[in-house]
Amino acid sequence: MSEKIEEPQQKGNLQVEEAEHHEHADEISPELEALLKTDPKHGLTSAEAAERLARFGPNELAEVKRNPLLKFLSYFTGAIAYLIEVACIISAVVKDWLDFGIILALLIVNACIGFIEEAKAESALDALLLGIGATGEATEGDLLIDQSALTGESLPVAKNKGKTVYSSSIVKQGQQMAVVTKTGGDTFIGRAANLISLTTEEGHFQKIINRIGNFLILITVVLVLIIMVYQLVHFKGTRKGRFIVVLGQVLVLTVAAIPVGLPTVMSVTMAVGAKQLAAKKVIVKRLTAVEEMASVSVLCSDKTGTLTLNELTFDEPYLSNNYTSDDILLYSYLAAEAGANDPIEFAVRTAAEAQLAILQGRTHKHEVPGFKVTSFLPFNPSTKLTQATITNLTTNSTFKVAKGAPQVIIKLVGGDDDAVRAVNNLAKRGLRALGVARTVEGNMDQWELIGMISLIDPPRPDSAETIRRCNDMGVAVKMITGDQLIIAKEVAHRLGMQRVMLDAGHLVDPTKSEEEVTEHVIRADGFAHVIPEHKYRVVELLQKRGILVGMTGDGVNDAPALKKANVGIAVHGCTDAARSAADIVLLAPGLSTIVDGLVTSRAIFQRMRSYALYRITSTVHFLMFFFVVVMAYDWCLPPYLLILICILNDLATLVIAVDNAQISQHPDKWRIGQLITMSIVLGALLCALSFAHFYVFWKVYGYEPKNSPHGDDVTEDMKVPAEERKLESIMYLHISSAPHFVIFSTRLTGYFWENLPSPTFSIVIIGTQIIALLMVIFGGLTPKVPAGEAIVVLLISFIYFILLDIVKVQIFKRWSFKLTAKLVPTTARRNKLAERDAADLQQKRVWDSIDQVRKVAVMTAVVSSFAEKSAVAEEAK
Repeated sequence: MSEKIEEPQQKGNLQVEEAEHHEHADEISPELEALLKTDPKHGLTSAEAAERLARFGPNELAEVKRNPLLKFLSYFTGAIAYLIEVACIISAVVKDWLDFGIILALLIVNACIGFIEEAKAESALDALLLGIGATGEATEGDLLIDQSALTGESLPVAKNKGKTVYSSSIVKQGQQMAVVTKTGGDTFIGRAANLISLTTEEGHFQKIINRIGNFLILITVVLVLIIMVYQLVHFKGTRKGRFIVVLGQVLVLTVAAIPVGLPTVMSVTMAVGAKQLAAKKVIVKRLTAVEEMASVSVLCSDKTGTLTLNELTFDEPYLSNNYTSDDILLYSYLAAEAGANDPIEFAVRTAAEAQLAILQGRTHKHEVPGFKVTSFLPFNPSTKLTQATITNLTTNSTFKVAKGAPQVIIKLVGGDDDAVRAVNNLAKRGLRALGVARTVEGNMDQWELIGMISLIDPPRPDSAETIRRCNDMGVAVKMITGDQLIIAKEVAHRLGMQRVMLDAGHLVDPTKSEEEVTEHVIRADGFAHVIPEHKYRVVELLQKRGILVGMTGDGVNDAPALKKANVGIAVHGCTDAARSAADIVLLAPGLSTIVDGLVTSRAIFQRMRSYALYRITSTVHFLMFFFVVVMAYDWCLPPYLLILICILNDLATLVIAVDNAQISQHPDKWRIGQLITMSIVLGALLCALSFAHFYVFWKVYGYEPKNSPHGDDVTEDMKVPAEERKLESIMYLHISSAPHFVIFSTRLTGYFWENLPSPTFSIVIIGTQIIALLMVIFGGLTPKVPAGEAIVVLLISFIYFILLDIVKVQIFKRWSFKLTAKLVPTTARRNKLAERDAADLQQKRVWDSIDQVRKVAVMTAVVSSFAEKSAVAEEAK
């Protein structure tokens, strides 16, 4: 509920809310204003309540829950999944039940991994049914409202007659009678809930997988259709030309070409990374967020409770009349109301009890050894101060202490220009000031100023270091807060964020285009006075520029932006709403664990890119080679051998999840064009080696390319003896090993020896090929071949990956966006290239101007130094 505070005996029109600043204004329409005419003594009649309930609906937020079954089925969608499912159907049509079972099992395993890992993610709306209203006996005083979880303001806000109190805010002090003005989705928190429910975009990782899948589908379907049409025409009227036989033949190619293990390997790699992060108290709710975090280049962070402690703390005071910091704390403590639930009093008491030796080891908590409070006047809104009469038990003298609003205390001591300037300086920095004074010895009517206490919600001890480390890793940090601009600037300064903080009005300025607003968002260090809609807009504008955005927060007001961001991060001590909307939850205080998350996610990204490059290269190699040999010689490996290669090699590459990884110093990007181009080049070179093996063992060793037909109507006399099918064994070993060893190269962009693989990874990869070697030497599933020939094939495959590694490094060195834009000059690429050139030119001008300023400064310093030395020398004469 949103409630409006009513004058105790008022029965006429309510006053429209006077917003403290325009961003938090909850304007009430004239129609609603008229409708709210309510007698505060008696409230609504049952008939009136029923009529309004029917008109406006119940005070609840609509729940959006996803059916668990539909969620599980969603893991069977996507480009690669569809291609696998088609292959599964074809294998059933041709009654190839072995392939059918294997493919179906892989589909189900991959879906189960993803579903189980994300099963604990709750609906983001569950935690928003939290309505807390302000009720009670009417008084003349103000309400002290803590709405930090909603608006991000670090200090409690005073609310009086005519002001709106937001649903889910907390009354820290005072009582008022109120009238409900908005309910459910129309409230401040309701609008935040609506923003969360609107965010249902496809994840970044899923988009990448789909783009890879679309490429593989395209080349697979095109080549398979060509083979299918060719064989139907070429072998028309024969057994080989029967549709069911041809369909079975192309099924083999389709199954072997599909990267059936790609989703599974990716999911397992991310799951292992999530487990590593959990050990560092970083809980991953959405598995793909692990990969997306590696690509985040902008981290938007809430201030209150995230970068700061969300508690007022005693800061450096202004002192007068030779008083010390301990003095002002002692006198403030003497003038404090015992047990008052006021954040300012609590901050003063906490600082005094922590710093003053006199307050240590006391018998009674509220007593000060050596002093006795003989009378106390609590805070009064009209006087704006507290006052205590104190007896010094050592000297038996009596004096008074006053503590309150700076202007009141300054007036009490008869004025002080220095103190006025100090208060203004504190206000400009966003610090809350509190004046403290006492009477002089022997005169209970003469007051002297002790000083001004300054209070601030301070940055967390690790926040500045975390921001610096994020910047070093190429991640820009922006503060997005609902607090006042001056407070945001002060906190930003303390955190080392030196650029610019802007008011949220810049985000909704009607005089600026969306492009101009986006430039403000990109260039600024952050925004103040924001509401949930503003935070959501900041993330949205950055994403429209192709920037992957991380968002940290702890309050309800952060929940929509957490949901919208590519990676939403709920910090320690967050509300249920923030936790539910986030992808990652931090269990340890502060943001230091975010750096751990960045490092781990970039390691995971490198492993996944390594596998993707290897798997696409293998697929391209396989399709290119078998397309030619099937078309030219009607020869292919038996289906079970192709399936065996896929299963063994993909199972082996699961250990990539624990492989060593080279951590990038900048946000990672997939660069699909580069990935596919590299795959085509490496695949073509592997294809060249495959043809070399094929022709050498055919023409030199006499291993002719013969196949045994397969199908239900194949008779014993139609089968080709094993000794005539030795080429199957040679090509099986080569097709299994040559692409597989390439994964040692695809692990990183540099030479493979720059970051050696882990022992486990090396043993499993090499061990898989040793198994294949033993299979062809001793026979069984494949015809026997001499051990020497098999070992040579395996060694050639191993050596060849080193040659491919050199090619890979040279391509990576020469690859750039400019090269892509020139080779394939699309309109979007030309525009992006022009924008980059313009930005580089502007940056050069900036640096040139800075260099010019530095030169002038150096020259001025030299001239000044020379003049000073000359003056000293002249004086010495």
